Amino acid sequence: MTRILLVDDYPVVAEGLRHILAEAIPDADFGMAGAAAEAVRLFRATKWNLVVLDVSLPDGSGLDVLKQMRAIRRETPVLVLSMYPEDQFAVRLIRAGAAGYVTKKAAASELVNAVRKVLGGGTYVSPTLAERLAEELRKGARAPHEELSDREYLVFRMLGSGQTVKQISEQLGLSPQTVSTHRTRLLEKMRMKSNAELVRYLADRRLLGQPM
Repeated sequence: MTRILLVDDYPVVAEGLRHILAEAIPDADFGMAGAAAEAVRLFRATKWNLVVLDVSLPDGSGLDVLKQMRAIRRETPVLVLSMYPEDQFAVRLIRAGAAGYVTKKAAASELVNAVRKVLGGGTYVSPTLAERLAEELRKGARAPHEELSDREYLVFRMLGSGQTVKQISEQLGLSPQTVSTHRTRLLEKMRMKSNAELVRYLADRRLLGQPM
């Protein structure tokens, strides 16, 4: 039996994924989670062969969930399924240990191919993402925002979306002082002086939207 945990906060999407994968993998048994805490709890309670994880969850970051799962049971592959284009998150998530990245705009056949490859022990990257990774290796340099830590990057995008330090601290469960420290450090790394510069940078690179 192949145990697959589907993590998505939209029941209709999760049920659609289950239907697609059940047809392709008849022996599959599915678990469903609609929030970060629930996903981690189910992951800890059962040995899964695969997790299909959305990066946008109502109670936490998909990136944080990925890291927690990797810490609990590193050998279990996690395939990220996201509404966001690959150029926004894919490289960072692959670096964090994801076994693949598929956008929700992809055809059902691509999702099935990705799941089969990951279940077989491989890593799934689309031709577009593979090209970007190769280009990054060839240049030997990364964009400024990719030098940020994962927490700094999350705060960076939340500030860029207009959230205040207080709002970010409440959403992430951090003290305002800690958020302010992250802000100071990321501004230094990005060589910026204001939130307005963050917004322009994010808009120019199509990185605005809900945070991971």
